[in-house]
Amino acid sequence: MLRSTSNRGNERVALVGLIAGAERRHAAEQSFDELAGLAHAAGGQVVLRMSQERPRPDPATFLGRGKLDILAAACEEADVDAVIFDNELTPAQLREIEARVGRKVIDRTQLILDIFARRARTREGKWQVELAQLEYLLPRLVGAGAALSRLGGGIGTRGPGETKLETDRRRIRVRIQQIRKSIEELRRRRAQLRARRHKQAVPTVALVGYTNAGKTTMFNLLTREEADAQDALFVTLDPLVRRVRLPDRRDLLISDTVGFIDRLPHTLVEAFRATLEQVAEADLVLHVVDAASIDRDRRVAAVERVLSEVDAADVPRLDVFNKCDLLGPDELRRLKLASPEALFLSAKTGAGRDELLETVAARLSLDVVRATLTFDPKMEESRIAVARLYRDARVLQHVETDEHIAIEVEAPRRLIEHLPAAALVGRAS
Repeated sequence: MLRSTSNRGNERVALVGLIAGAERRHAAEQSFDELAGLAHAAGGQVVLRMSQERPRPDPATFLGRGKLDILAAACEEADVDAVIFDNELTPAQLREIEARVGRKVIDRTQLILDIFARRARTREGKWQVELAQLEYLLPRLVGAGAALSRLGGGIGTRGPGETKLETDRRRIRVRIQQIRKSIEELRRRRAQLRARRHKQAVPTVALVGYTNAGKTTMFNLLTREEADAQDALFVTLDPLVRRVRLPDRRDLLISDTVGFIDRLPHTLVEAFRATLEQVAEADLVLHVVDAASIDRDRRVAAVERVLSEVDAADVPRLDVFNKCDLLGPDELRRLKLASPEALFLSAKTGAGRDELLETVAARLSLDVVRATLTFDPKMEESRIAVARLYRDARVLQHVETDEHIAIEVEAPRRLIEHLPAAALVGRAS
């Protein structure tokens, strides 16, 4: 019989991890600390930690029956409501552990899905989280309905998909197809918007990084926006895109995306593919790295794995080390020597903003050039191109006759290169 947690405040949770094979204890402890942060983000209070070293997980109980009995006794003594495993459990392991421990048991994947469910605000975000939840839970439905109906809510049972857990497989599959259809329509609309921006020659810069690396704070710094930025995991689920106009009239678009995490559930990557496609099709990716993180290299590697998974590994990338105000002079100097091509700044204090924007502009061919452009006044494309130059460039001279329009401008190279060829009669730099 599973205990109910409906009348309690923050759930008291136990964290359980397995150190298997050649995994180093230090790496396992870092992962355990991250799991504690995830549990806190889900509203849990960690009251117990337990780890087990063994060559490989037990196929039936994951930990082994002896260790599982010790876990059950410790949970009873610590008055634990839920047990969270720092691994993904099979449906059989999940049922066996839950039966022997007598508490709700969830794994790392389900915990992350739960946090995403708490953070989703827009209809799009809720669709994507629900899709990930349903695809994760579909093979785990045997016995789940009855167990979850006794839980009365709590970590691992929240979100748009929770009312679907007690339905049969057929209805869940129908719902999955409905959500996929809605998300596919969303992908088509996004593709149309990206094509329109491409025609306008406005480049897109995508911010990516490990969760809580400071992406949204950097987004606010660059765009002068006030998007919600907190010292918490997975605050941003819904993409934000804003135009940034530089003092010399150069334009670019900056997008903020969902944060990545080590072992990000594949169901989430697939569900958020419509959102993450804008990273794959960006002109430049800014990889925001928490410079003060003690496991910085592991987090960088996790982001690179997700970028590969969403086909964004080949997009031009600039590493930006954030939170440098938290580093001492010697540590910052060593980091700069190790990553000479990267930029170093503090989004919180604003130090390094101008250098970042200038570097981004140079990478995107937004360097300003001087040119004389000649257009045919009889063509509609010419009139549109001239209006565009007056809006987005600095016009130095304008000479118009019946046969041609000659305009001398200072404009971003990218803008000139994207003017319609049919409108141009000649160009002199």
